[in-house]
Amino acid sequence: MVQIAILQGLQIATVLCCAPLLRGIINRLKAIVQSKRGPSIWQPYRDLWKLLHKGSVVSEHASWVYHVAPIFSFITPLIVAMLIPVLTAYPLPYAFMGDMLAGGFILSLGGFFTSLAAMDTASAFGGMGSSRARVVSLLAEPVVILVLFSVTLIAHATIPFVVNQTLISASYLYNPAHWLLAAALFMVILAETGRIPVDNPSSTFELSMIEASRTLEYSGQELALMEWGGAMRFFVLLTILSHTSSETIAAAARGREGRMTYAQEIPPPFERVLYRPLVHAVEGLTRRARIIQSGNVNQYVAYIFIIVLIVLILRAI
Repeated sequence: MVQIAILQGLQIATVLCCAPLLRGIINRLKAIVQSKRGPSIWQPYRDLWKLLHKGSVVSEHASWVYHVAPIFSFITPLIVAMLIPVLTAYPLPYAFMGDMLAGGFILSLGGFFTSLAAMDTASAFGGMGSSRARVVSLLAEPVVILVLFSVTLIAHATIPFVVNQTLISASYLYNPAHWLLAAALFMVILAETGRIPVDNPSSTFELSMIEASRTLEYSGQELALMEWGGAMRFFVLLTILSHTSSETIAAAARGREGRMTYAQEIPPPFERVLYRPLVHAVEGLTRRARIIQSGNVNQYVAYIFIIVLIVLILRAI
């Protein structure tokens, strides 16, 4: 029982501590490809430390929503981390408290309060960013539901641990539908987390921001919670993607019945050597593809929808 409690705490600590590092690595890779020196991979930790020691400037129009939103943005990824396999391949005590839909609703709760807080301050840029973020969600969420439906159709379950064990089995691991589903989920993650081609997280032009404009009115400790929560959300989503399309930790944790083991790879090898460079490569390609696509979010979501439809067709054949 003590071992399980320790593992549960380690899962939360992994998401809490490694999320800023993931953002630092991505920023570093982007700078290298652009022939720039770029910041250190530890820069996000320095930024968070600096913000946590600063005071806050609050709008006179702000209500309780403004102060509650950073807490929800920070806590929701940690709650989801208790429901998904981060370090173990067997269910931990809170694994069956919610399925994939519950995890999606919990993550959406943080985004919902962030959008409300952006409009709560009566800021023009915050309202614009909140409106754009809701439009992107309106287009992406039906596709997300279709992706979850496809996963449920394949695994016949919605509990993350059960789904993971099914998708990494020999009959599904190298199935084309499996990898198309992983590609569709990856594209959805880029849209939901405000990455290129939907949004540019490094942009400083207020009129083109989506995610960043929702936190323009925050400063100090509350901004640190918002930034940290956004990094943890991205880390959690990539962890889900990693376990959807590879064995990694789950295979390492298999053993005799009744024996409890766990892998000590933090983060998973596939996530470190494949998905992080893949995120950067896709961002570079989509940045060039925007010349042809003209930044049309509808077309981007349509691509995901077509991929998921192909998955359903392959499953039906």
